[in-house]
Amino acid sequence: MDVEKLFDMLKKVQEPQGYYFNADRERTFELLEALLQNKARYGYMACPCRLASGDRENDKDIICPCVYRTPDVAEYGACYCSLYVSEDWNTGKIPHDFVPERRPPEKIVF
Repeated sequence: MDVEKLFDMLKKVQEPQGYYFNADRERTFELLEALLQNKARYGYMACPCRLASGDRENDKDIICPCVYRTPDVAEYGACYCSLYVSEDWNTGKIPHDFVPERRPPEKIVF
């Protein structure tokens, strides 16, 4: 799958749920490319802004869209990596605040 196809497919599924891609198309496509790289590497699309362990069970919380996206977008208007954002975030109606890491430290791989 190429980045354009992934973009189109996810957009159709996510926008009706209120999750939009970051309006910075270059950033969005970099993140989508990283998702495809992680899929090739691990067999699943782990969040490109976090280090995956390669253990699907350990990483299931960061398979995109990660379990942290909903609370992040609700609170900050964007997920941790800003791939998914709210419409208000994209249009500048809310500030682009730093989104803190919600993943528990014991799950983070170094």
